[in-house]
Amino acid sequence: MQWSDGRVILPLLIWGVLFGPVSAEGQPSPPAVNSVQSASGQFVATGPTQFSPPFVLPGIATNTDLVRLEPALLSVSAERIKDSLRHRLGIDPGAPWQGKIFLVLHPVQSFDEDVTIVSQPFLNGWNYRVQLPDVLSQTRFLRAMTCVLLLEYANRHAAGGCAAEIPNWLTDGLAQQLSTVGSPEMVLSAPGRLVDGLLQNRVVTTQRGVDPLAAVRRVLRDHAALTFDQLSWPTEAQLTGEDDGIYRASAQLFVSELLNLKNGPAHLRTMLAALPGCYNWQTAFQKAFRENFSRPLDVEKWWALQVVSFVAHGSGPRWTSAVSREKLDQILSVPVEVWTASNTLPARMEVSLQAVIRNFEPARQTAILETKLRDLELAQLRMAAPLAILTDEYRLAVADYLGENQDIRPPPWSKHPGPLKTGARATLKKLDELDARRRTIELSIKPDILTP
Repeated sequence: MQWSDGRVILPLLIWGVLFGPVSAEGQPSPPAVNSVQSASGQFVATGPTQFSPPFVLPGIATNTDLVRLEPALLSVSAERIKDSLRHRLGIDPGAPWQGKIFLVLHPVQSFDEDVTIVSQPFLNGWNYRVQLPDVLSQTRFLRAMTCVLLLEYANRHAAGGCAAEIPNWLTDGLAQQLSTVGSPEMVLSAPGRLVDGLLQNRVVTTQRGVDPLAAVRRVLRDHAALTFDQLSWPTEAQLTGEDDGIYRASAQLFVSELLNLKNGPAHLRTMLAALPGCYNWQTAFQKAFRENFSRPLDVEKWWALQVVSFVAHGSGPRWTSAVSREKLDQILSVPVEVWTASNTLPARMEVSLQAVIRNFEPARQTAILETKLRDLELAQLRMAAPLAILTDEYRLAVADYLGENQDIRPPPWSKHPGPLKTGARATLKKLDELDARRRTIELSIKPDILTP
């Protein structure tokens, strides 16, 4: 998603931007456009009257993940998405909106086009322009609408021309929530194909009475959920869903658990209202959720517990013994890059947890071990019997080491690990013993075993 800041634009200029210049004599007429205002008047949807040529290509019309947008149905969908979002956040349905949202459609060029949202200061408030291709995936459409609606709500409290910055995890988490628990017939798609000479329409609906986190369970069954820090700084691949959906699943679960907290919806509304006046969203989050998390570390601990509990209640079938062995080997290995000379490329290799404790500086050491601890907690639920107990003992060894060393902080200027503490020596001995037991167990596991 692209972001840009606009200047003050008068209504006449907005008309020109949305509908194009008046044609002059001797010049070709601009393409005809439709313009529809929604029931509440907050949304103005415009777009070409003709379907995009790519939409008639074989296979496109039958792709159930794509929606075909046209102004009339878009204005209805926008109102329904707004109502569903208000319900999730507990926003008073009678609260007046303050920012007009212009939804501008253009013929699709490719199915990975960016959606552009421009926040425009206007008189005593803000207006918004959302540029959308007229064919895009339901996920990207819901994400765009969720983002602009959150912006409109947050910027009601903006002062001094400073717009809010919505964290990605909140936008994606709520968008995924809306896709599973939104109102029926929330996203309306224009007719996409002819059947016996009649246009056949497709309506994207939401089933009630099913697990709204079923898709999350499928993803997190085989992948570890992201940490709070990872959710805070997603990569481009994660935002576009090229990470097997791990980021979106983690964001949906995180937002769902926040909403389930006591006064969770009210805290999220407080956070949104505070965003324009804060330097970053982390400050607004801490202010809004101080009742639940007194320190940033408390968020990490709480989130780790929620993930373990969630996976434990829907962890799915256990891995085979052979797969369990491979998974444990992966968890206990740490990929690193090693330079053999200053003028050569680094070589990639894997080191043990013992090497991390012996050689890495405390800050990096702690970050790696905390990630491994979380992976061990999740993997234990799926391990085959011979390795489940061993995995738990590895987990306890790492947890004990982190607990004993959490108050040992190196000086700010320190770049090298200091001498090994008593806790480190005991942990290294314990890990060596567990490795020896693991090798003995693995010798009895055949690669073609199909049952735990």
